Amino acid sequence: MITFTSKLTVSIVGGGNSAHVLIPFLSTAGHNVNLLTRRPNDWNDVVTCDITTMENKVTKTFTGTCKKSSDPKDVIPEADAIILCMPVHQYRNALDRLAPYINQSKEEVFVGTIYGQAGFNWMVHEMEREHSLSNVVCFAMGLIPWICRTTNYGSHVRNYGGKQINICAVTPSQKFDKLNKILLEDLSWNPMGMGKFVQACSFLSLTLSVDNQIIHPSRCFGLWKKYGGKWVSADQVPYFYREFDDTSTEILTNIDNDYSAVRAAVRKYFPDRPFTYMLSYLDLERLTHESKHPSIKSSFRNSSQLGLVKTPTIEAEDGTRVLDTQCRFFTDDIPYGLLLAKWVAEQLE
Repeated sequence: MITFTSKLTVSIVGGGNSAHVLIPFLSTAGHNVNLLTRRPNDWNDVVTCDITTMENKVTKTFTGTCKKSSDPKDVIPEADAIILCMPVHQYRNALDRLAPYINQSKEEVFVGTIYGQAGFNWMVHEMEREHSLSNVVCFAMGLIPWICRTTNYGSHVRNYGGKQINICAVTPSQKFDKLNKILLEDLSWNPMGMGKFVQACSFLSLTLSVDNQIIHPSRCFGLWKKYGGKWVSADQVPYFYREFDDTSTEILTNIDNDYSAVRAAVRKYFPDRPFTYMLSYLDLERLTHESKHPSIKSSFRNSSQLGLVKTPTIEAEDGTRVLDTQCRFFTDDIPYGLLLAKWVAEQLE
């Protein structure tokens, strides 16, 4: 059996919730961590991640440090692995910005994202062509490994628990075992004792497995249909998951059925691929959480991790609360989720 024991220099790109978790987890594992962010001065020297129950009881604490910069030349050339932690619609610009600094003298540089919808591999291959890169190993995770919320930007995050199983696609595919041993295990299994990674046969499995890209638009459309997307005050805004209703469930079910038709066409077109992890919403939820929820609605209303998530709203000029159409539920999940699935379906007609 081949063993991999190297500690890496990992450069995180972006300052999202996941970056706040990765820095303590990777530091604890012994990796050198860099952070490329537009706001380096807003980050503390020490970042803290509290593993937290839904009752806000802290069960374990991790801390970590990193080298911070807003200039890719300071943190990208030494990187063995680069992980994007940002909204999906920013991926292509970020890759274009960091590509000139990827160290081509290294045997390989792992370039990936914490959340892999939207054909991330196509974006990376575009970067490779445009910048003549030959040593990039592309990877993407099907789902963010944990539910986390930043409580103090640049210094503190609460991690409300992880998936029981995580899914990752890698190209070249034979690099998965190495990537898993030297990096992926340190993202969930080693720090939390849960969430081992399995390999998807194709990045299409991530793009067409249904999660955020149908959950968020379905729920937002349901809230718009039921309430007009507007509430008199913040305390009247329903919780996003805990109060998931029949209207949102019906919309999500219909979209899930559309995705199932696209997945069936993909399997027919690529009969030699197993697509083991290209799943419907409820099948994916049962796999990654090892749950036994009987329905879509109950999976949200009874979730042990999602109950505190609020509906994204902003204050309107008249003082009411309205859906925030500039949040990633709209800027990511519609153009890089629903519309991408629609495009795949059109190619297979």
